[in-house]
Amino acid sequence: MEVVEAANKNIKKILRKMEAELSDAEWIRSRYEQLALIDGKRMNVVCHDQLYQNRMSRAFNKRVKPRQFMSGQLVLKKIFPHQDEAREKFSPNWQDLYMVHGVLTGGAPILAEMDREIWPKPINSDAVKRYYA
Repeated sequence: MEVVEAANKNIKKILRKMEAELSDAEWIRSRYEQLALIDGKRMNVVCHDQLYQNRMSRAFNKRVKPRQFMSGQLVLKKIFPHQDEAREKFSPNWQDLYMVHGVLTGGAPILAEMDREIWPKPINSDAVKRYYA
């Protein structure tokens, strides 16, 4: 570790000596070149990050099975842990039947109860499953 610190100090001394010998115009030109190198490295990092994000999204999307609902289908809605129905260990995991009233562009269904009362908000398609009669 001490060898590395000594080498860093020597490099800094050499750079200061070189900068002292440079004229102002040469010093400014060398600084611009260094800034251009930094911009190039920054662009490389941004491109690498975008490629990484694309690879990760492709790997994730391979395993995703899209669920498509149509209005009029019967579905079961998942009981979430914060709901009152999920109190006991052996309580059911799915609520009563609902009917899909409509589907948003992203695939989120708008549910209606069997007495045709429509829910005001759509629900995530992961929280419902199709009921086959």
